[in-house]
Amino acid sequence: MVLYFISLGLSDEKDMSIKALETAKSCDLLFAEFYTTKLNTTKEKLEEIIGKPIKLLSRKGVEENFQEILNEAKTKKVGFLVGGDCFIATTHISLRMEAIKQGIETKVIHGSSIISAIAETGLHIYKFGPCVTLPLREKTKGKLPESVYEVIKMNKERGLHTLCLLDLDAEKNEFLSVREGFEILLALEEARKEGLISLQDKVVVFSKAGSEESLILFEKIEDLMKKDIALPAVIIIPGLLHFTEREFLESL
Repeated sequence: MVLYFISLGLSDEKDMSIKALETAKSCDLLFAEFYTTKLNTTKEKLEEIIGKPIKLLSRKGVEENFQEILNEAKTKKVGFLVGGDCFIATTHISLRMEAIKQGIETKVIHGSSIISAIAETGLHIYKFGPCVTLPLREKTKGKLPESVYEVIKMNKERGLHTLCLLDLDAEKNEFLSVREGFEILLALEEARKEGLISLQDKVVVFSKAGSEESLILFEKIEDLMKKDIALPAVIIIPGLLHFTEREFLESL
């Protein structure tokens, strides 16, 4: 019948929109994945608020074997619950494309995500260039993520800000810390020596966006590395600051 992509929002189960909640309640079957973002919720909490059982899928279950979801959606109203906004992760776009190819109707319920929430820092959203992900060390097998440096360099040359997402592996309960993110950036600078990043640079860290414990910091990298900053968090490397952006950040 139909496959709904239902966004859960930024922080926990209470971030669901009324439309998202009502759609989830109307579904015959619900699937969810928690590996693309770190939410302060559980499957059980979602089941309680929605009033229906949820089948939790692993990364492999979604990426390599999403035919199970599609088979069910051919005869039922199926909901796929995703943290943040459902199409920030390209895996979900692939799932929707396959559903369309198989003649399955798809509908989308959007939600809040870090991509829009970063405007809370006072930085102008239209001045962000392409974002990057700082990877967990085991994923790069000891190699530095050179592409990260190239994107930051390109953005800075254009006066644009760079959103740096911190990698995670929720299934292994592994999360890249803010300090580890800075270590990667500084290691890249040490290897390239192009003067793009230094301990004296003032950057933005946005922690626990969407929650009551949200925190925005605008400080030198060397000072931020000394702090124990709660996750989830992102690092933002500013480009050319408009005077209103600088005024807001310095007021923090």
